[in-house]
Amino acid sequence: MTPSRSLPARLPSLTGLRFPAALLVVCYHLSRQVGPLPVLSPLAWYGRSGVTFFFVLSGCVLAWTYADSPVPALRFHRRRLARIWPLHALTTGVSLAVYAAIGVTVPVTAALWSLPLLHPWGRGTVMGGNPAGWSLGDEAWFYLLFPLLLRLRPGLRTAALCCAAGPLLWLAGSTVADPSLRSWLLDYLPLTRTPQFLLGVALGLALRHGRLPAVPLLPAALAVAAFHLALVPWHRAVPDGSWYGPYSASQLLSAPLFAALIAAAARSDLRGRGLLGRPLLVRLGEWSFAWYLVHEIGFRCWLHRWGHPAPGLPTAAAWLLLATASLLLAGALYRWVERPLERLLRDRPGRAAGPHRPPGGRVVRPRRGGQMSEESSSLT
Repeated sequence: MTPSRSLPARLPSLTGLRFPAALLVVCYHLSRQVGPLPVLSPLAWYGRSGVTFFFVLSGCVLAWTYADSPVPALRFHRRRLARIWPLHALTTGVSLAVYAAIGVTVPVTAALWSLPLLHPWGRGTVMGGNPAGWSLGDEAWFYLLFPLLLRLRPGLRTAALCCAAGPLLWLAGSTVADPSLRSWLLDYLPLTRTPQFLLGVALGLALRHGRLPAVPLLPAALAVAAFHLALVPWHRAVPDGSWYGPYSASQLLSAPLFAALIAAAARSDLRGRGLLGRPLLVRLGEWSFAWYLVHEIGFRCWLHRWGHPAPGLPTAAAWLLLATASLLLAGALYRWVERPLERLLRDRPGRAAGPHRPPGGRVVRPRRGGQMSEESSSLT
C-alpha cells in the first residue's frame, strides 16, 4: 500500500486516455453523419460508449483529487461549474446560431433547459441547444451528489453492485416497448448513468488507499478492444431498435471494462511507467472537452454546405479534414476561452488559492494560474 502523503496530485495517463475516448466519439459521429468508412466505421459504430468511459473517469479523478482533502460543497460545485459551464454556454449559442443559419428549427425550449444543465431530465429536451452537451447535464447531477458520496466512502462492494447495475438496467429495457422512450431512460437519464459515476468514485478511493489488485495495462486495453470488436457481428445480427441490441449494451455493459482500463493506467503512473502520460497525449486529452462540444457543430455546417461526400477516398478526406479542423479549433478554445474563464470563475474574486494541505498529507501547491492541481475529469 502506497502511503497517501506520497501519492502524486495528478495522474497524467488519465488525462492522456481522454483523447482516444474522445476520438472514439468523434469517429462515431463521422460514421453516422458524414459517411461510413471500411474497417473504421464498424469499430466506431457504437463509439458513443466513450461517454460511459468519461462518466467512470469523472468519478475516479474527483475521488482521487478530493479523497484526502475535501472542500466545502459550495466551493466544489463552484469549481466544477467554472470548469464546464462557460464553454457549454458558448457552444450552445454557436449551435443555435448554426441551426438558424442553415434553416433548421431552433430548439429554443430545449436550449433554455440546457443552460441550467437540466435538459437530460426531460425526454423532449435532452438534446438541448447543442446535442453533444447532453452529458454535461448528467455530470451536473453527479457533481451534486459527489460531496455526499465522498462522505459515504463507497468501497469495493459498492463497485461490484455498480458493475452489476449495468446488465440489470439493460435487461430491464425489455419491459419498455417504445424504443425512443427506452433510449432516453437507459442512455440519457442521469439516474440511469449514476452507477457509472459511482463506480468511478469507488475506484478512485480504492486506488488512493491501495485496495485494488494490480491490473496490467495491456490486458485491460485488449479487453476494451475485444468488447468493441464483439459489437460488430452483434450489430449485423440484431437491429438497434431491439432492447437486446448492441446500442444500449455498448453503453451499459462497458463500464467495468473501462474501470479496469482506468485503474491500470493509474497504477502505471504510480509505478512511474505512465506511457499514456506523454506530453503530446496529455495536451490532446486537455483539448478533448472542447473537441467533444464543437465537433458535431462543424459536421453540421459541412453537410449543409457540401452534403455527404462520395464513398471511398472523398469520405476519408472529409473525415481527416473535419476531425483535424475541429481538433485545432478545440485547442484554440482550450487556450483562449476554456482555461481563462475557468481561472476567472473558479475561486472568489480577490481570494488567492494558497497552498492546500490534505489532512496528514503533503502540501499541494497551486498550478500556474492560481489553480489547485485538480486534474480534468470526464468529458470536462
